[in-house]
Amino acid sequence: MSSQLKNFLKNSGEWLGSFTVFSTSGEVMNDVKSFLIIEGLNNNEKVKFTLRRWISGESEPPNELVREFETLGRDVLFFEDGAFSQGSIQLAPNVDFGVEFGFINDDRRLRLVQIFSGIEGRLLRLTLIREKKVGRNAIERPPLTVNQLFGEWRGEGVTLYADWRASDSFFSSLKVTDLGEGRVSQQLSFDMGNGLKTVSSTGLVEGNEIKFERNTVMLFPDGASANIPHQIKLGEAFFLEAGWLVEPNLRLRMIRTYNDKGEWVSLTLLREKKVD
Repeated sequence: MSSQLKNFLKNSGEWLGSFTVFSTSGEVMNDVKSFLIIEGLNNNEKVKFTLRRWISGESEPPNELVREFETLGRDVLFFEDGAFSQGSIQLAPNVDFGVEFGFINDDRRLRLVQIFSGIEGRLLRLTLIREKKVGRNAIERPPLTVNQLFGEWRGEGVTLYADWRASDSFFSSLKVTDLGEGRVSQQLSFDMGNGLKTVSSTGLVEGNEIKFERNTVMLFPDGASANIPHQIKLGEAFFLEAGWLVEPNLRLRMIRTYNDKGEWVSLTLLREKKVD
């Protein structure tokens, strides 16, 4: 059994949830009840995935998707705790581009899907999937607010690579500061073994969004967030990100990175704890 299938099976169980589609401005466009079963077959040498969604309402039979996996494609990577990301491995002209991020924390899962236009390279829609294990009293978290992000977050990160080379581990520090008058600064420092690097930026808070020069952080229910580039295009490296505040002082973030040729390069999972 491959380590990737083993990590996939960390998501085993029956999960009751919902698929909520948001517009580019953060408005709810649609909400659909879902039921997901993930189980191991043949002594866990195979994973069966059964997803039911009540697209036409609960009075009608659900749409059902059933898939079985003995191996996984090059478009997906799983971490040891079961967190994962799946999506486009290459940005191509006139082809819509999409990425899914998935987190797991005890009896809860949170997934977030970003879809971009293949023509303009801008966000088309975003789907937030909130799931809880059947029979457990898992509680959904409140919507994420800007105030919850202020402070210093110290993180431990693991980076997996699309070409399956050995993973890297590193430490990071993220400082988010309220500058007043709706302005926010963030300073990210990290060391992946080749020296300390620091990236700083300033953004403007508008409702449930923080708008930076090249990207926007959108805040969602259940402590979720999405870091979305204003535009993706060939010739410019970019990254996509999802976050989940699982406790007031604990946040998970996942970052999918692409190079200037539009090729998927790496996937990073950060576990950050607030220290002030």
